[in-house]
Amino acid sequence: MLKPSPTLSIAARANAMKAEGVDVISLSAGEPDFETPEPIRAAAIEAINSGFTKYTPTSGIKDLKEAIIHKLSVENQVAAAVENVVVSCGAKQSLYNAMMVLLEPGDEVLLIAPYWMTYAEQARLAGAVPVVVHTDASTGFTPTAEQIIEKITPRTRAIVLNSPSNPSGALYSRETTKAIAQLALRHDLWVISDEIYDRLVYGEKATSIASLGSDIAERTVTVGGCSKTYAMTGWRIGFAAAPKPVALAMTNLQDQVTSNPNSFAQKGAVKAFRMPSDQCEPMRAEFEARRDLIIGLLREIPNVDVSMPKGAFYALPNLSAYLRGRITDDICLAEHLLDKAMVATVPGTVFEAPGHIRMSYAASRENIRRGIERIANALQELSA
Repeated sequence: MLKPSPTLSIAARANAMKAEGVDVISLSAGEPDFETPEPIRAAAIEAINSGFTKYTPTSGIKDLKEAIIHKLSVENQVAAAVENVVVSCGAKQSLYNAMMVLLEPGDEVLLIAPYWMTYAEQARLAGAVPVVVHTDASTGFTPTAEQIIEKITPRTRAIVLNSPSNPSGALYSRETTKAIAQLALRHDLWVISDEIYDRLVYGEKATSIASLGSDIAERTVTVGGCSKTYAMTGWRIGFAAAPKPVALAMTNLQDQVTSNPNSFAQKGAVKAFRMPSDQCEPMRAEFEARRDLIIGLLREIPNVDVSMPKGAFYALPNLSAYLRGRITDDICLAEHLLDKAMVATVPGTVFEAPGHIRMSYAASRENIRRGIERIANALQELSA
């Protein structure tokens, strides 16, 4: 049986409390708290007003594919042609399409923990078996080649990468990415590379594994979208860039599941991918300032261990020291923080990071300050 998304269920419970007048601070949301930039909104409105509201080709309109190809070339150093790109109803559908066409029942797919729980559920939908490579804060939540090799068997078919990462904010170095590429080639693995946070990085640059050479590019599905960089979570536009046979299979699958992504949202996405990069810089810079703020505040709390995230907008502190008595695990702790501190967070167990709590800094600086102060007080009460 498929598991419900705990991030959405916690957000729903927090919203219900807010509706009852409770002053809940949400540090659980996986979406920017900024408005979609005005030029993007204007492009979608213009599309609606001009009647661009009908079906489009299943894999997306040509001008959006060309905008994605330009983005991949300039920002990711990944080469693609129109026939390599499939636009879907969000990056989540792009990931699902890739899993369904690449994996057969009984195949094993490697996941790097902590990982976004959807990867495991989608692999199971394809009949595959998730195999977990565990990492921890000592390596910045990045895997070593040795850890991955230990998990490879004759049934291993693919590896899922997510750098920058949800929930840890880990950013794989170029050297680590190269090592993973070499393993994938040596063991004939497909790589599904979720790069939805590739523009939200701090002090370093993300490396697209498909940029490392034509050989690994021919075994890689690069997934991206508009949701995080452009604050377009509700628009549901994602994409995959894949070798032509894989892209065709993904298109055929999508043709029988959802057909085309939203027509006028595609026009907004064209504008997004064509925007000069400096227009998104204020949001990225604000996230960096919030990251520094939340990490600094968390490190002031006794017995809290937290590494500095290099990308995305999540902190993943280790709160194992506070698991005692009736607070038996991080799920109980997240519920306690919502009930007593009125702060919504996400338990690390759902990401295979037991003892941790994911906190999103896609919230105002004031709410971050208030939220961490409440959490610190609630943890102090637990210690007492």
